[in-house]
Amino acid sequence: MIHPVVIVGASMGGLRAAEALRRFGYLGPITAIGDEPYAPYNRPPLSKEVLATQVSHEAVAFLQRTATQDVNWVLGTRIVAADLEHQTVTDANGEVYPYGVLIVATGLRPRRLEVPNGMLAGRHAVRTLDDAIGLRASLQPGARVVIMGSGFIGCEVAATARKLGCDVKVIGPGTHPIVRPLGVELASELQRRHEAMGVEFFMKRKIVDLAGTSHVTGAILDDGTELDCDVLVEAIGSHENTEWLEGNDIDVSAGVLTDDALRAVKASGDGVWNNVFAIGDVARFVNPIFDEVPRRVEHWNIPTDSAKRVGKVVATMLGDGIGGSPADSESFNAVLAEGFAPIPSFWSDQYEMHILAYGLLALADDIKLIDGEISGDCVFGYYRGGKMVGVCGIGLRSVVQKYRSVFTLEGTQ
Repeated sequence: MIHPVVIVGASMGGLRAAEALRRFGYLGPITAIGDEPYAPYNRPPLSKEVLATQVSHEAVAFLQRTATQDVNWVLGTRIVAADLEHQTVTDANGEVYPYGVLIVATGLRPRRLEVPNGMLAGRHAVRTLDDAIGLRASLQPGARVVIMGSGFIGCEVAATARKLGCDVKVIGPGTHPIVRPLGVELASELQRRHEAMGVEFFMKRKIVDLAGTSHVTGAILDDGTELDCDVLVEAIGSHENTEWLEGNDIDVSAGVLTDDALRAVKASGDGVWNNVFAIGDVARFVNPIFDEVPRRVEHWNIPTDSAKRVGKVVATMLGDGIGGSPADSESFNAVLAEGFAPIPSFWSDQYEMHILAYGLLALADDIKLIDGEISGDCVFGYYRGGKMVGVCGIGLRSVVQKYRSVFTLEGTQ
């Protein structure tokens, strides 16, 4: 009996992995298991343009290609355990799924505030479609919106809420919003533009409790300030969805540690699991463009790029999956030797600002304005030890895109 390739996670990464398996010649069975009831959809627009309109699955659903129509999509089903030795995963109802190859694509879930008076309605996160549907219904004109977290999601929601006529206050731990990746100069300019649109910032602050009985009516800050609040948005980071892998010899200390074929590394140090792979936000890997430090990268292109890598490796390893022979060891080793060095990229829309970036901006020890004017369209370069590790622009998209070629193995030499 041929056991299927099982993909745990049925969002973008899971879909792209199934597509890549087919593209590289694997014709055998594929089962993709996801805990949401929806077919794969695009998450980034949920805090951007889609949130400003009517949020629906149709607005964000990915087109299902002909090649993946025979994939067994098991939706609304949560995997709670894995047995890597016996090659099975088990769902919350106790059903067991045997696999030949396991692809971990479970991604992240939002961190939530832990406060004494936390059992209140009106609290929102922005990760899933249902999250966005619930938040959108609350963003009515005049609503008093407090956002805990001043990163990209927090700022995107702030911009959308202001456009919808809400009163918006943003609380953040840093000196400026998004300061860690962007640097002080660009982050302070971003804050200025938000303030010009009516957003109020409370920086170097955090929420320590909430006011209200059944529904949140206020957010209490660590300096004693109480902000009136009808809608609380929590954008304070994420947890990796790896608990279901615990109890196995696998390094899930900060996401799933992988080699450059994205095979899961054993916690014992005894090599890798040759038939267990991780992709997307949950994968922690070395990117030789930058250095030898394994990192999780939560940029929008990583699920697609990592899925392509795994699809090619697995298809080469298994052959067509319906009786055809896999590649010989020399051919398989050649695929492994191709390595994995994706160019991280992200984008953000806030009001009329379109922000585009390549690289890993947070690695920089020096940041310079390299094009445009800070008060208008502009491009900043991010450098470590004199070498560019990132570029980010507001507008000037073609200028930013020119720097993409810097982020290659050749460009780092």
